[in-house]
Amino acid sequence: VGLVAADPRVLALAAQVTESREQDIPLLLLKLKGILSSTSLGSEESKKIKQDIYSYDLTQYCMLVLRQDHFRLHGGWATAAQLAEILSHCCVGLEVKEDPEEFHKKFLPSAIDNLLVLGRRLQARFIRAIKDEEKQDFLRWFQTVTDAICWLLGGHIQLAACVLQNDHFLQLLITDDVETAILMMSVLHSILKVNSSVLLQVDEETLHCVLDELVYKLSSTTNPVIGNAATKLLLVVAKFCKQLVKLLTTRYKGLKGLLTKQWTGKGFDRDLSQLLDLLFLEQSSGKGEMQRQHQAACIIQAMWRGFQTRKRLKKLPQAVTTLQRSFRAKREQELQHLKKQKEDEALKLQMELQRQRAMRLFHERQLALLKIIHASQVDKYMEEMEGKSALTIQRFWRGYRARRNFHQQRQSLKEYKAAVLIQRAVCTFLEKRRKRRSLSPWKDPKGLTDEQRLALQQKVDDYIKLHPASQMSEERSKELHMQAQEKLAQFLMRSRLDQRAAQRRETLLAQVNTDVELLMNAPGLAETTEKDLDVFTSRSVPVATKARQSHNTMLKYTHWPWWKKLGDEFMEDDVIPDDDLNAELGTLFIGGRK
Repeated sequence: VGLVAADPRVLALAAQVTESREQDIPLLLLKLKGILSSTSLGSEESKKIKQDIYSYDLTQYCMLVLRQDHFRLHGGWATAAQLAEILSHCCVGLEVKEDPEEFHKKFLPSAIDNLLVLGRRLQARFIRAIKDEEKQDFLRWFQTVTDAICWLLGGHIQLAACVLQNDHFLQLLITDDVETAILMMSVLHSILKVNSSVLLQVDEETLHCVLDELVYKLSSTTNPVIGNAATKLLLVVAKFCKQLVKLLTTRYKGLKGLLTKQWTGKGFDRDLSQLLDLLFLEQSSGKGEMQRQHQAACIIQAMWRGFQTRKRLKKLPQAVTTLQRSFRAKREQELQHLKKQKEDEALKLQMELQRQRAMRLFHERQLALLKIIHASQVDKYMEEMEGKSALTIQRFWRGYRARRNFHQQRQSLKEYKAAVLIQRAVCTFLEKRRKRRSLSPWKDPKGLTDEQRLALQQKVDDYIKLHPASQMSEERSKELHMQAQEKLAQFLMRSRLDQRAAQRRETLLAQVNTDVELLMNAPGLAETTEKDLDVFTSRSVPVATKARQSHNTMLKYTHWPWWKKLGDEFMEDDVIPDDDLNAELGTLFIGGRK
């Protein structure tokens, strides 16, 4: 379109938009509504004006304004809704002669996307609004945007698939608000009315999303307006294609019952009965096929059950044999258990009888001794027996107390041992690193200039001149050499002795740790075996001999009569005089546990 042939109003408006500030452009674009309404729809003059508007990029300006933040616009959401209406009217009836492919494949889809985004924003504001006036305004503007979308779809049928596959359209449709849901279902009805084959053009996921939402609205609400709109949409879908009716009957098996029970007598029975007739017709046509499939499934199941039964009968003898074997094994195990239980009871009874017999013999022997002993010696004998009994009780009590204290201190001993091991390892590591560390070689100071180096050298020379080295005679040098050799020999000898002493200390520590482990893990006297005795036997013959002598002396001391122990009342528990034992008992280990 040349500048001479352009409409003067469009040309003047384009000049104003070009020269104006950004915030003033939306209000200038609203003048397009008056220019478009000045001509009749479908006339040549109207087409000429729309071509001029598109040629001077005024429609692009409308799209750019719709993408902006509408809080900064003069008039806010009302201006945005009017611009959406103007954009749809400019695109319908427009015949683009230069680069029509860009207009149909890029511009129109972008316009649809912007209109849907604006619709989502208005829907969100409407749902969040509290005042009734605000809700009415947002609903009116939302309806203006949906009308613009329907008007644009009426002029460009190919945009129907683009609208259905748009994520914003699906989000607008999936809402629980009644007013906006009714408007969006009217948009969907307009899409199906304009292009009834659009449901076969979209992908399967989009089709399922739309149908799922319609069925959900029927099942989740009791509003008759929502139910009427959803029923009409499903009726349009069912009338269009048999394949979609089959999809409705197979994917939503309870749809017929839902429609019959929940929506009968709600004011749209005519559409409802038509939809139910289509669904029942599809079900009756597919009933024969279902019967054949059911009969075939029954035959397959009968053959499979017969095969499984024959297979089980073949394995029956083996199963019976296995069952008998397991039964006999279980019965044998129970008999063994009963036999062992009887043997244990018989052994317990026999031990009880032996204990009673031994006690009876002991008492008879005591009575016999009392008969033999003179009457004057009975009290003395009874005192001796009481003393022995008291000593036995004390000995067992002290042993029990010592074992209990040892078990209570076992954890602290383990912690002490662990600390010693860690300290030894750390000391060994530090010693090795100290030995391996070598003196770092001398490095020249970095960063010295030639002048600084000369100054330092001059200072060194001056110091050498002021402090000359003393002269030493050859005899003095030899004497100093001999002294150094003697000190070196003494140091080497002392270091060798220290090393041997350290090795001996480590050996003794290892032996002590081994003995402590043996002591901590020693079994009780009731559980001791010959192998345990070998473990606690000393490897040194003199030590073993001395220990045996000390043990015999201790036994003799414990069997002394009471009158030989007079004067020992103030001695500590379990302490035997050194004159009697004459043994180093501190080096003997007495292990065991309770």
